[in-house]
Amino acid sequence: MPQNVNPRGTYLRIANALKVQINADDEMSTLPSAAELMDFYGVSRGVVLRVFASLQRDGVAEPVPGGRWRVIRPWQHVDRRPLADRLTDVIGDDNLAVGAPFPSATELSARFGASRPTVSKALDKLEAAGLLSEARQGKQRTVQALPKRTEAPES
Repeated sequence: MPQNVNPRGTYLRIANALKVQINADDEMSTLPSAAELMDFYGVSRGVVLRVFASLQRDGVAEPVPGGRWRVIRPWQHVDRRPLADRLTDVIGDDNLAVGAPFPSATELSARFGASRPTVSKALDKLEAAGLLSEARQGKQRTVQALPKRTEAPES
């Protein structure tokens, strides 16, 4: 890097360039990898990590498993609550009463885009909380209790 270039602003220039690229390409769903950015801009990994942190602070990107980064679009709403909390909402959203059959792990994994083992762990949490019946082979879970809603009082 030439001596007359200020390295402190480098990550901001790269972050701004990526924002321009994201705004220009509505199909862009992931950011380039750290290695790709390091190679393209000729910067260190630390600079690239600051770029990612800056984009995350600005609400433009978020990390995903595997070291990659996903682009966040303002018009895309993604529920970031834990899966167990979202599964609790199924009781109210589907108007399930006490004793009603709860959707299967397979149905829920398709509905929420999560793996079956992940859904099973979240269902176990609802079972431990007393909301669902115990899981048994060949027997569908049922609603044991309705979740308590904590809503702010209207003023």
